[in-house]
This record gives sequence, C-alpha cells and structure tokens, in this order.
Amino acid sequence: MAGDRTWAVGAGVVTATAAAAAGVRWMWRHQDALMLRPPLNEWTFTHMSSLLPSERVPRAARPSVLPRAPRALDLTYAWDGATHTLSDLHVRTRTTGFAVLHRGQLVHEAYPGRFAAPHRRFQLFSLTKSVTSALLGIALEDGAIGSTDDKVVAYCPHLAGSAFDGPSIEDLLHMTSGAGGTEDYEDPDSPVNRLMRAVTGQRGTVLEAVRSVLPHSRPGTRFNYSTIDTQVLGWVLEAATGRTLAQYAAERLWGPIGAESDAYYALSRGLPRTAVGGGSFNATVRDLARFGLLMARGGQWHGTQVVPRWWVERSHGAGLPHLEVGALGEGHPTGYGYSNQWWTLGGPHRAFTGLGIYGQFLWIDPVADVVVVKTSAWPVADDPALDGETATALTALVTHLAADG
Repeated sequence: MAGDRTWAVGAGVVTATAAAAAGVRWMWRHQDALMLRPPLNEWTFTHMSSLLPSERVPRAARPSVLPRAPRALDLTYAWDGATHTLSDLHVRTRTTGFAVLHRGQLVHEAYPGRFAAPHRRFQLFSLTKSVTSALLGIALEDGAIGSTDDKVVAYCPHLAGSAFDGPSIEDLLHMTSGAGGTEDYEDPDSPVNRLMRAVTGQRGTVLEAVRSVLPHSRPGTRFNYSTIDTQVLGWVLEAATGRTLAQYAAERLWGPIGAESDAYYALSRGLPRTAVGGGSFNATVRDLARFGLLMARGGQWHGTQVVPRWWVERSHGAGLPHLEVGALGEGHPTGYGYSNQWWTLGGPHRAFTGLGIYGQFLWIDPVADVVVVKTSAWPVADDPALDGETATALTALVTHLAADG
C-alpha cells in the first residue's frame, strides 16, 4: 500500500509538472496577446523595457522648458447620438496620458492611466514611424542619404532578391512599396505578426520576416500600410548614418529639442538585435509634445532648424491623388490621407497626425498652433469606432482653442 501511495504521489507530481510546462509553453506562444490585451496592456505599454531588450535615447544635457499655462478645457463633442466631455473621452477611449500645447504653452496635462505619470515612457507603436521619418529627413539634409529616389538595396544589399529589391526610399515613405500583405493584427500569418514573432523570439529572425513578404503591385502605384516598409527604412537610415536608430535620434533629435527624459527603442530578443523602426519607440508624453511642437513650427526649435522645413512640408500631404484623404482604398480609414510616414487630415489647415495601434495619437494643427498627445490602452489594436470618436474629439478641441484665442 505504501508503494502504491508513493507511486500515486510521484505520478501526481509528474502530471502537475507536465501541466505547468504546458502552461508555460502556451504562455510563450501567446505572449503577444497576453501583453497587448486588457487587463495587462495598460502595464505593458508603460513597461516595455521590462519585456524586451532596449537601447536608450538619452535626454538632453540641458532640457528645454515647456511653458505652462493651465486652463480648463470646457468643450464638448458629439458622438454616437450623444454629447460628451473631454473626461468622457478619456473613459470611453481608455486614455492613459494626455497633453495639449497651444501656442507653445502646455495648457493641459492629465494621466488617467493606472501606471501613467509624467516620467513614464509610453509604447508608441506606429507613431514610431513618424519619428523615423523625421530622422530620415535630417539624414537627407546632411547628405548621408543621397535622394529619396535611391533604391533601398543601395543601402541594404542583404535585401537583394526580395520584394524590396526595386522599390525606392520614396515608395516606402508613402507606403507604396508594392510589397507585403494586409496589416491585419488578427491574422496570425499576416506580415506584421510574422515580424512581431521574430522580434519576440518566437520564430525566425527579423530579416527572415522582412524577406518573407511578396510583391503585390508596381512600386509607387498603390497604398498599402505596412510596418515592414518602415522597418526597412530604419535599416536604410542605420546603414547610411553608421548609427543605430537610438544613437541617431539622441544626437539629431532628442538632444536638439531638449527632451527632459530618456526615451528608448525596444529591440528584438534574437541576435542581431534590431530596433523596430516602425513600432518600438517609447517616450514620455511631454517629450512627444516637444516633438509635435517641432513639427508644428516647420522643424525649427528656438531658432535652430532641426528637421528640414521642406521635409516637414512633405508631411502635410504628398499631393498624389491615391494618397489624399478618403482615397487610400478599401480597408483603410476614410478620414485620413497619407504622406511621408504621417497620416494627413486635409482641409485648409493641412493638419496631420502620427498614429499608433491601441490608441496612440500625436495630433498637429500648425495653423491653430495646437499639438495634442494622447496615449491609450485600447482593448484591440485597431478599432474604427474608437479612432473615429478620438478624431472627432480632438478636432473639437482644436476648434475650441482656436476660437478661444
């Protein structure tokens, strides 16, 4: 009997151990979903450096001052048959951090997120693309990159024979590379999810994920939003400058605008480590507001031209019919156009915005002289209703500030 009991206990331990191991394997295979969905994503989006390797973008030696002029923002907006306040927006669209600049002054700042604070760095997802664009403009002005007409493989010969052997830098900047598939975050085999599995070390390398995409159209003719396009642009920038994205951002952007906090790029787990130029930049709300103010002022910061003015002008709109607001095609939002790794808003103000999945916004209206930063923790990557409500509210906010003087 004692032997039977010993066998039973041993079998139970083995079963429990096997179950635990199976649980660990399940968590490893599904780590993306676990990290990116409620209730964990609000923590994840402010602690990405605890989950992936990272490279620091040091704050400026002399941080710039953001003048503060706090004021009540008593505005409302209409959505879904009802009238809502700014406080309602934060609850309804899961805002974690929020800042508003008007005429260069910080007029409003709030951190509704449970783990949010002025010093917290927020995962900005595809808003990273707009940072990459600014860095490319600087590299072009410096002469490190010859022209946007240069072919990608001139800087990235390791992409020879892939779908990126043919497209130009210009093609990738406007998301018209002709390479890749639909950016579908729910499809486990979509190019963006293959890229993310490579970054998190679950399957293959980042280079393999990039080379796996197929051509679908002639470069320069069709808009197809693709994080892999920007991943390649990041590699072009690193090859041309001899710097990592983090190093170049520190030297040519974060330092010059007087960032008050370190930022960082999350890196792939596997070697060689690589930053995701289309989705891994993490920064504070205030420093992102500084970046927005730089773009609102034509790339100039306190008299110094940091980003070329002509490059900022490109970011307001490409002037190409297939990239105008409402013309991006089936499956893409009707309220936006696209240019130079920015979403354009059209209209007389030619406002534009950086966007990231799960509700990250950098809304810039140069004519109204308004910059709005909104970080969020949406329950899903892409939600047209949440995006539409946020765009409506931010448009109302800009109108309110412009009318209020």
